[in-house]
Amino acid sequence: MEMVTLSIDNQRVEIEAGATILEAAKKINVDIPTLCYIEEINEIGACRICVVEVQRAKALQAACVTPISQNMRVWTNTPAVRKARRLTLELILSNHPRECNTCIRSLNCELQKLADRFGIREIRFWGDDLSYTIDESTPSIVRDTNKCILCRRCVAVCDQVQNVRAIAPQERGFKTTIAPAFHLDLADVACVLCGQCTLVCPTAALHERDQTEEVWAALADPKKHVVVQTAPATRVSLGEELGMEIGSIVTGQMVAALRRLGFDKVFDTDFSADLTIVEEGNELLHRIKTGGVLPMITSCSPGWIKFVEHFYPKFLPNLSTCKSPQQMLGALIKTYYAEKIGLDPADIFAVSCMPCTAKKFEAQREEMRNSGYPEIDVVLTTREIGRMLRQAGIDFNKLPTEDYDDPLGISTGAGLIFGATGGVMEAALRTVYELITGEELEEINFTVVRGLEGVREASVQAGDLTVKVAVAHGLGHACKLMEAIKDGTSGYHFIEIMCCPGGCIGGGGQSIPTNREIREKRIAAIYTADELMTIRKSHLNPSVQKLYEDFLEKPLGKKSHELLHTHYTDRGTAPHLKASE
Repeated sequence: MEMVTLSIDNQRVEIEAGATILEAAKKINVDIPTLCYIEEINEIGACRICVVEVQRAKALQAACVTPISQNMRVWTNTPAVRKARRLTLELILSNHPRECNTCIRSLNCELQKLADRFGIREIRFWGDDLSYTIDESTPSIVRDTNKCILCRRCVAVCDQVQNVRAIAPQERGFKTTIAPAFHLDLADVACVLCGQCTLVCPTAALHERDQTEEVWAALADPKKHVVVQTAPATRVSLGEELGMEIGSIVTGQMVAALRRLGFDKVFDTDFSADLTIVEEGNELLHRIKTGGVLPMITSCSPGWIKFVEHFYPKFLPNLSTCKSPQQMLGALIKTYYAEKIGLDPADIFAVSCMPCTAKKFEAQREEMRNSGYPEIDVVLTTREIGRMLRQAGIDFNKLPTEDYDDPLGISTGAGLIFGATGGVMEAALRTVYELITGEELEEINFTVVRGLEGVREASVQAGDLTVKVAVAHGLGHACKLMEAIKDGTSGYHFIEIMCCPGGCIGGGGQSIPTNREIREKRIAAIYTADELMTIRKSHLNPSVQKLYEDFLEKPLGKKSHELLHTHYTDRGTAPHLKASE
């Protein structure tokens, strides 16, 4: 590989030919600020914050798009560079709302941080007073064009990573906005509400719908019995919201913190993840034995489900009929648990803590009322939980570890790994193997389905049956699998697809920032936590076994179908999407 040597701020750096100045600077820990850049996704040089001086160049160069050359000399902190960056920031701020103190991204806003970094204490310029209506049409995402700085990160992620293309630049010049086609609301287009746009937005132009006040009100209502469940991925990401190291495993502290907020019971979504595996594993075997629709595709990711409804409705029969773990537990809370403690389900307020913005949409689906009540009343993202804990003044780092409440708080490592891409598949294989063979599976780590490659395939021998499986994360990669199914070349029995890159650990409701390095650390923590569990196979969860004995009777039984299974909706035609290259 050809190497190039250059100088940055009088430091010698050697890097592969074809790299940019920004990449070379990172190699020697020189921080060049950016507002629009996302590696390999949005490298367009639009914001001009990353400008640097290059010897013999006629003008300042954008470091994110300028290729290096042999013996190039670069300076990143000259008076001219600082002046240009500061001027650019002032011009952006000239048309930006002056409401930092009340903004949902206050203290975690890239624009705010850069303004502080460059010592901007006054705005010398005043742009046109353009005012846009805030789009609050969806239960998941709020779009505030007034705070948009036209970095186009959201456009790039929606297009190149998720293949949805729900938003794009509209109009031209100073009137340019980022919006759905024809300036429609998000609820009126094929947005899957995955929230990946909220993770990359540098300001609060796109953010989660905050429902913390609804939860505070329920906690203060003496007539309400308020319970909460926590998703697998929250235990390896909530710590980041509260100043801890990335990938910290905070399960016990999280339980303790939620009790201190006033929740009557703290349950574990991992319990219903185990339940999902039992139901889904039996469903897969039933389809294989009876000639049912194959490949069967997991249905745990609500953004993925909405994507199929919009873009591949022909394949709705391929989806598992199992509800997601969030909704399964919600249904049990309003039935099994309510009956057990002698409460009217109408008096139970069920909250779920999720790494996902699409879960807010899922909770409001009409299909999720089999118990006669909304199964989940409010979904909080990881960011919202962190917000509540800070408001309450809880010193998270000093909390003791506490256990989840029975009977819906016992879980296994198989349920826990749902939080990482490949986790649902691995958990299913641990159970399906033993259901098929009747033998104990000695090596339960199916590492072949782990990792951040876009699509992974595997064949697993279970007795006389060879089970062919595939895993994908991110909707662009999902398209590749769907096209293989469409042209009849797949041959798979079972497919796991997670809407968000990395799976739930990279969900749209997770802590900001979330990038590949952070995803890798969270995934590593998930598997570490799995290995520490006493029980690592879903069907061996004693609380799940007792649930069938006392209430559900058997997997795929009448009551299971009534409470734990559902159907999905063809949401009309949408432009066909090509799989990402």
